[in-house]
Amino acid sequence: MSNRGNHNCGADGHPEQSRRDPFSNCKVLPRDSSTPLGMTESNTVCHIYVHIPFCARICPYCAFYKDLLDRSQTSRFCEALLRELALHESHRRTGDRRRSLLRPSTIYFGGGTPTALNIAQLELLLHGFHERLELSELVEWTIEANPGSVSARKAALLKKLGVNRISLGVQSWDEELLKLLGREHDAPHAEESFRILRYAGFGNINVDLMFGLPGQTDDQWRATLEKTIALQPEHVSTYCLTYEEDTEFFLRHARGEFRQDADADGEFFEMTMEILEHAGYRHYEISNYARPGFESVHNRAYWLGKDYLGIGPSAVSTIGTERWQNVCDYRAYIDRALAGQSPRESSETLTNQMKRTERIALSLRTRDGVPAEELKDFGTETDELVALGLVRQSNGNFTLTPKGKALTDSVTEALL
Repeated sequence: MSNRGNHNCGADGHPEQSRRDPFSNCKVLPRDSSTPLGMTESNTVCHIYVHIPFCARICPYCAFYKDLLDRSQTSRFCEALLRELALHESHRRTGDRRRSLLRPSTIYFGGGTPTALNIAQLELLLHGFHERLELSELVEWTIEANPGSVSARKAALLKKLGVNRISLGVQSWDEELLKLLGREHDAPHAEESFRILRYAGFGNINVDLMFGLPGQTDDQWRATLEKTIALQPEHVSTYCLTYEEDTEFFLRHARGEFRQDADADGEFFEMTMEILEHAGYRHYEISNYARPGFESVHNRAYWLGKDYLGIGPSAVSTIGTERWQNVCDYRAYIDRALAGQSPRESSETLTNQMKRTERIALSLRTRDGVPAEELKDFGTETDELVALGLVRQSNGNFTLTPKGKALTDSVTEALL
């Protein structure tokens, strides 16, 4: 079972995307290309992702693009992000007014560890976004944080400058599992970070957790869920560990030190649904649970196939039928952006069939499911899945049953 979720860029390069490589047919773009690909007068981009790759420590399971924090480069990196943002600030004239094509309703800073930046750098970056963007329609501004990088001053600054949602990478409340995962925090530190964020006024906090870890027991996972519920976050994300290439865990798995047990992962998943839903969290996407009214607006935009712009090294953008990815090297990214060159490295044009396939795969993971009209060419397959008790039809949509949620990848493959 693979229910690992991505916010923007990772091993698969696209949020919550299937294992298909989205850039298998990409063309390499010339280094001096500077026109914002896909940004036309008909597009208004409402969702922006910003990738900040720096980490104080490299976790052995993480396949997202990241690098060790280099304080000599972070200020230049922030300037480069703002330069790239300016590159996309295309305008068109409407009568006597100029309207920006970037009017975000959501902004998401992911990584890496965005809060690995110091206070001065975060202030520079966030002020830069305020100065360069029209933010009157912004409803959600999320920043990912690791407990080891949270402080009262930093939390107060983020709140002051408009961030209204924090995603805290706790992963586990078990000390031995935290050591296995290579995390720089312990459980008391994680709890202190959560309380710092609450004291700073954040009323929308997500806690990231992982299950299916090597040696993890039912009791450890149950204790982690119960500890999380006791803190009363508004949102909980629970990801099953997957062994991604180019990670230390992948090598250890290949050597036979670790093994994945699909049956045990399924039991963890079912326990998660039972405990979190009983505690009042709505299971609105395979890996995500929220109190009513606190679903992630940004991630829902991905799942609904909305356009989004990615800023930063390795970040992916999809606007209309165009998808592109920035260079996966922050030093090269800095050099290009500060020289006024596009950091884009690869691109592809999506066909209607590709977009439809992605839309079905992503929608199926959500509570609302897939409109029956989208699956009209899969009548035999949907009938079989209904007969097996994996999907059901409700209010004109096909949705996963609890049994089907535990087999999401298999159901998706049967349809696509």
